[in-house]
Amino acid sequence: MFVTPDQDPRADGGFDGERAILAGYLRDQRLTLELKCAGLDAEALARRSVEPSSLSLLGLVRHMAGVEQKWFRSVMAGQEITRHYRTAEDPDGDFNGALPDPHVVEHAWATWRAEVAFAERFTAEADDLGVTGSTGQALREVLVHLIEEYARHNGHADLLRERIDGRVGQ
Repeated sequence: MFVTPDQDPRADGGFDGERAILAGYLRDQRLTLELKCAGLDAEALARRSVEPSSLSLLGLVRHMAGVEQKWFRSVMAGQEITRHYRTAEDPDGDFNGALPDPHVVEHAWATWRAEVAFAERFTAEADDLGVTGSTGQALREVLVHLIEEYARHNGHADLLRERIDGRVGQ
């Protein structure tokens, strides 16, 4: 296990009310990604799964920073954005640019944390979860989508971490 139950920062339920439930489960999924990456150096974080895939833990952190940015800044807040890692020339730049460089790792975590902070503020300050973004989707739908997106990629992170050092966990 990555952490003992008494050291686990995740709540794993016990939330009261729709906003708390959705925000709480999303927070737990975000924490899970951090746990899967904990204690690894730049080389391990950037290690690819299997050829020809470019999937790596660092790529997942960069990818999720972009997912958070798109859904909360662009779709929900209506901000004009330049994607962090993706370009028209390299739509998989979040994974392709996940290099074993400590500065790349530091930047990825800082970017991800900034996007998470924005999303958490947006969610907390929204008048209600029915507020819609530019695509017509309600905030509650976006929160559910992000929970699903993290859950899927945390499954990938489980396999990547096990391949790196054999650690498995919840």
